[in-house]
Amino acid sequence: MEQVRSLQQMVEEAKKLCAAQGKKRVSVAMAEDAGLIAAVEEARKAGLIEAILVGDREKVEACIAQAGASEKDYTIIDEKSEAKCGLTAVAEVSSGRADIYMKGQLHTDHFLRGMLNKEMGLRSGRVISHCYFHQIEGYDRIFFIADAAFNTYPDLKQKADILQNTVDFARALGVECPKVACLAAVEMVNPDMPATLDACALVQMNQRGQIKNCVVDGPLALDNAINLEAAKIKKIDSPVAGHADVLFVPNIDAGNMLAKAIVYFAKNETAGIIVGAAAPVVLTSRADSARAKMLSIAAAVMMSHHKN
Repeated sequence: MEQVRSLQQMVEEAKKLCAAQGKKRVSVAMAEDAGLIAAVEEARKAGLIEAILVGDREKVEACIAQAGASEKDYTIIDEKSEAKCGLTAVAEVSSGRADIYMKGQLHTDHFLRGMLNKEMGLRSGRVISHCYFHQIEGYDRIFFIADAAFNTYPDLKQKADILQNTVDFARALGVECPKVACLAAVEMVNPDMPATLDACALVQMNQRGQIKNCVVDGPLALDNAINLEAAKIKKIDSPVAGHADVLFVPNIDAGNMLAKAIVYFAKNETAGIIVGAAAPVVLTSRADSARAKMLSIAAAVMMSHHKN
């Protein structure tokens, strides 16, 4: 598969995979929102998925009608308890009856409790992390930012897992050997700045095969990670500088600010996905648009095909 360079291209590639290899099944926890159903319906009509909708049957059926969809196209599991919706939905995935776990209207803590349940959850032995992915006007590729939403202040071991999760996802979108920039405020290793020390260690881990299928460099400041001219001015000779696919942030503060700056300051299209679990996980905000939710579903479909 060629490298995906726009989010609409990602949707088209997901369609091709599903046409050739079959649709994926999404299990939605507390599917009691018409906007959510509209996104799921769009993905279903595109030939990407079939869906299992878990929630209060009457509310789910009303939302299906409001979204202009048909009940006959869905499997509905009646579960009136919000606390149990996550467990019921994730059990469909861990049992093999579904491929993707998706958050509906239930609170995030209930959703994550299902995902991390020791008996029926989706633990993989690796740190589970979040990845935003952005198409930004003026750039010829998708940018992947991790972790800006899930892990707060990861240590070096956790960072290695998060980085590998993100690389695996980028590869699912056709980036054969992702270029990873470990971001910091400066380009030089400084013992007084822990982010630069971790960046240096991650580079060594990559060179020694502990982090695979990518090229890692850092510390790099944001300008020389994405702008080749800035890298040249600072005399940074690196296969990553100016060409980064993955912007690997030191903590959630930096990542959240970077991701939201892209969303609000640039012409962009953005979505997100949880990676590193035993199956792809779609964790969208209740405030996200139907388009953002559909893009996240398409990304999960790509990831599921890649895993298989």
